[in-house]
Amino acid sequence: MLLPKRVKYRRVHRGRMKGKAQRGNFVAYGEFGLQATEPAWITSNQIEAARIAMTRYTKRGGQVWIKIFPDKPVSKKPAGTRMGSGKGAPEYWVAVVKPGRVMFEIAGVSEEQAREALRLASHKLPLKTKFVKREEKVGEE
Repeated sequence: MLLPKRVKYRRVHRGRMKGKAQRGNFVAYGEFGLQATEPAWITSNQIEAARIAMTRYTKRGGQVWIKIFPDKPVSKKPAGTRMGSGKGAPEYWVAVVKPGRVMFEIAGVSEEQAREALRLASHKLPLKTKFVKREEKVGEE
């Protein structure tokens, strides 16, 4: 399960997820990727489940990159607690994902295998996704 080693602040505000992803919106390392088409919070457990689904399907062939990291703590108050008396303790960690963000990348497998592995991974995630290929940059040698 992914989580930061240490953080500056234990509890953070919820924030907003408006706009498109400015960074991480193209396939950088692998050949194929899984791109978000809507905004969501993705928990560390969901990231791990997607990773396991991909690696199981490819029978540990090829290489997988996880391009999102859960660095936002989500706090929760215990059930049956009255209102007030401060913010709850951090319960789990999430990665804030905006539309256009490439979350997972895969290389070293055929396109059909990559498509199926990323499809299985997408079923573990709480948002709509699309399959993307690496685009060759103009003038890149």
